[in-house]
Amino acid sequence: MNSALRLLALLGASILLTAAAGWAVDRLLRHADARHPETPWWNLLRRCRHALQIVLLAALFKGACRHTAWPPLRDNAAVTGRILSLALIGAGAWLIVVVASAAVESGYARYATGTRDPARVRRVRTQVTLITRVVTVVVAVIAGAAMLLTFPSFRALGTSLLASAGIIGIVAGVAAQSTLGNLFAGFQIAFGDMVRIGDTVVVAGEWGVVEDITLTFLAVRTWDERRITMPVSYFTTRPFENWSRGGVQMTGTVFLHCDHTAPVDLLRDKVLEILHACPQWDGRGWDLAVTETTPSTIVVRAIVTAKDADDLWTVRCAVREQLIAWLAEKHPGALPRILLDPAPTAHGNTPRPSL
Repeated sequence: MNSALRLLALLGASILLTAAAGWAVDRLLRHADARHPETPWWNLLRRCRHALQIVLLAALFKGACRHTAWPPLRDNAAVTGRILSLALIGAGAWLIVVVASAAVESGYARYATGTRDPARVRRVRTQVTLITRVVTVVVAVIAGAAMLLTFPSFRALGTSLLASAGIIGIVAGVAAQSTLGNLFAGFQIAFGDMVRIGDTVVVAGEWGVVEDITLTFLAVRTWDERRITMPVSYFTTRPFENWSRGGVQMTGTVFLHCDHTAPVDLLRDKVLEILHACPQWDGRGWDLAVTETTPSTIVVRAIVTAKDADDLWTVRCAVREQLIAWLAEKHPGALPRILLDPAPTAHGNTPRPSL
């Protein structure tokens, strides 16, 4: 009975010590964050408090179990020790991932605050996201391997399979060729600056914004809030439009089909009037010209500019809508028409349509 009370006392002391250590660490990090508001490092480190408490609690429990003579615990010492070792390894891996993520996010936040170039910020953000995920995967794999090594049967199995590791690696590489291709494509996208989180792209005929990039897939949010999920290898093997490359300023076109009698000069003046009234137009340039003619219509092209892709879309829609409305109200004859009646002859007689 004394051994059981001793065990309870040790476990209670371990819990109290863990809670006190977590509270003290949180208070210290709060104080450090208040003294250094220029960096989010200390505030981000507060997320590691629970992982640290689990590590401390598992370590203290393991030490307490060694110094007790309680018969049920002594008879199952191997199982108890293995469970505590697994908890210690898992919590330690969690702690490493949280600390690494906090360090990476803190560095990105300081870089984004001091950099005014949105393209460079998106590039670093993409790299930071992939680096964090790579670190998480590597730590998880190492932690899983360490957990398996706590079981004697797995250690023996690992020793027997070590000689055939080369053959297994070749077979696994052939079987996972597509997955490995996407994995390396993810690194190529992250550090080759091909596409970044926040870029405006056109893929498979769809216009959208890159929302997320992982090691294997890329998510594009379309204008109607749909998500297109594509393997990252698509962007390394096929051409695509990236409207955010080379600066965010953009030039767009608006095409109208009009009758041959359309007043082009008045259309040109109307386009300029519409642009002056549109706040999304950046004033860099504009133009209007007849670019093509057909037997029934002419094609009028208006060129407009904007500071980014979203504003360009708004300017193009505004010019298109207001031009059509103005033509319908002021010059309805300038809109395309389908002639069903035969043209009059030279003597003013209208021939009968042939059957």
